[in-house]
Amino acid sequence: MTATATSVDESDTSQPETTRASGVARLVRLVPALVAALSGVLLYVSFPPRTLWWLALPAFAGFGWVLRGRGWKAAFGLGYLFGLGFLLPLLVWTGVEVGPGPWLALVAAEAVFVALVGMGVAAVSKLPGWPLWAAALWIAGEAARARVPFHGFPWGKIAFGQADGIFLPLAAVGGTPVLSFAVVLCGFGLYEAVRLGIDGRRTRTVRRSAAAVALLSVAVPVVGALAARTLVSDKAEDGYATVAVIQGNVPRAGLEFNAQRRAVLDYHARETERLAAEVRAGKIAKPDFVLWPENSSDVDPFANADARAVIDKAAKAIGVPISVGGVVERDGKLWNEQILWDPVQGPTDTYDKRQIQPFGEYLPLRSLIGAINSDWTSMVRQDFSRGTKPGVFDMAGTKVGLVTCYEAAFDWAVRSEVTDGAQIISVPSNNATFDRSEMTYQQLAMSRVRAVEHSRTVTVPVTSGVSAIIMPDGKITQKTGMFVADHLVQKVPLRSSQTPATRLGILPEIALVLIAAGGLGWAIASGVRGRRAGDA
Repeated sequence: MTATATSVDESDTSQPETTRASGVARLVRLVPALVAALSGVLLYVSFPPRTLWWLALPAFAGFGWVLRGRGWKAAFGLGYLFGLGFLLPLLVWTGVEVGPGPWLALVAAEAVFVALVGMGVAAVSKLPGWPLWAAALWIAGEAARARVPFHGFPWGKIAFGQADGIFLPLAAVGGTPVLSFAVVLCGFGLYEAVRLGIDGRRTRTVRRSAAAVALLSVAVPVVGALAARTLVSDKAEDGYATVAVIQGNVPRAGLEFNAQRRAVLDYHARETERLAAEVRAGKIAKPDFVLWPENSSDVDPFANADARAVIDKAAKAIGVPISVGGVVERDGKLWNEQILWDPVQGPTDTYDKRQIQPFGEYLPLRSLIGAINSDWTSMVRQDFSRGTKPGVFDMAGTKVGLVTCYEAAFDWAVRSEVTDGAQIISVPSNNATFDRSEMTYQQLAMSRVRAVEHSRTVTVPVTSGVSAIIMPDGKITQKTGMFVADHLVQKVPLRSSQTPATRLGILPEIALVLIAAGGLGWAIASGVRGRRAGDA
């Protein structure tokens, strides 16, 4: 009887301990998932409007830690969590006017690319020099996101979070792929250095080759960025031009401003006439040309005599060419167009936006989307058509390359204007739909990166702000507030030389994708050999 009682007591005592142990084990298993998600959030915090660019390094260090040695299923899940932690807050602006559905759907789809990269990083994590292969895999993921689906969505490239960082000069070396690669490599190298330091304390031995890889992964991007500063210059090569940027503002934020198209046109004409009055009063230098934002005239001036008269009056008041952002219907097709408006001759040249925005300017899978949600088809009643040629306007002797809003996110769209002879770049945009969200600042940072990438002054005329003038070294010299009418006038340097990034074009990205493919192939081959050896 005594023995039986003792047995029961021991069982009762051990059961809570077993429960506690299993609970602790479950919590430990959750740690990688938590670190993956928090690392993604940390990466988001490194993006504008904050200037905490350096947080991208510990973000990728954490990502490398959770993926090292993982199987493909776990790596996919952890990569997806990292992607959600990064993209959910980064892209919240996409749901400002249309609700959370499209925002969540976009993030869910884009995070799949990050998850696939996570699988690749886990596969190469045991290879010698793994930070190199892993960073190249991230660039392969960015390259894929920039192209599919629906012609791609490159928003959230790591390069676009580095406008205030020490790595920025690398944009002039090899564009956004090289800039992104350097940041990611440095982050993974940072983790590898910490890991080797911990292992070295434990085992008192660290392989020299592994230590060298860790050191180089951190040092080479930093040294390369410092060396690339010689490529960054704001000195004039072709003289100067005095440019005016007009921000007319909109009657109110949101999609409904499109129903007040004439008011938006009037606002921009009025602000131009106010600038002309200041010029006549000697308060400000007369500009050589004036830049209006995208959608500054959604009333087609080719079909509407009143709209044409309003623009003509503004152009004659200031007495210099104006680039007007219009919505034009031609041959039954709709175009998002920049129109070169001469004060004497009227419209003389046009540029049609080439990279149009899915679900905003055209509706992919229209019949399927309409069956799911008819609101989408009612908002995008007619698809915009795509332009086919670069847009470089000759404005009072200055070659101005046009990159309309969304196009600034695409490497090819910006480069084509520079290779076509642009001495400065203008990024006319309309951000009124996105209210006061971070979208405006994220897009402004893209323009700063593009300025350094191609060594060009970049102007950013926006309907509702933030409009800005950016020097070829990426520094903002003037900017407006949001939802105010304002204008910026500045003498800016004109440049015609091409950076290595401009000359090389897509080649650095191709090289990094090939490196990624090589590392992944090596990892797969090593895994196959290992399984065969085990079977033998």
